[in-house]
Amino acid sequence: MNEAQPIPGLPGGGDRDGDIGHPGDGAGNPGHPGDGAGDAGNIGAIAERVRPKLKKPPLYKVLMLNDDYTPMEFVVYLLMQLFHMSQDRAEQIMLHIHTRGLGVCGVFPREIAETKVRQTLELARKNQHPLQCTMERA
Repeated sequence: MNEAQPIPGLPGGGDRDGDIGHPGDGAGNPGHPGDGAGDAGNIGAIAERVRPKLKKPPLYKVLMLNDDYTPMEFVVYLLMQLFHMSQDRAEQIMLHIHTRGLGVCGVFPREIAETKVRQTLELARKNQHPLQCTMERA
């Protein structure tokens, strides 16, 4: 009798390099719990899914620095447009920056903080203001 030859590369093909295998076929796949396939020591065992603990991304503070040339109104405009603050909140932050030399505009994941800093600097340069903005780990 001629035995059917497996086709290499196809599921169940038996190709050692590309063996895909099926549940409970002895190719390292345990099959489904309770189906009698796979590791004999786990017959009837209930498989538990373990979810890996995901760490929250580190946060960064976006800081705006005071200078003697950028108009206060422009700083308020930036805070409202780029950081989505109300006019009252933007004015409070602007006065804090003006009186203390620097202030926190927001706290964000790294990529968002980098984008906020870049947008702030680009808009300041476009409007010919020397405003400085930076970020640091929160």
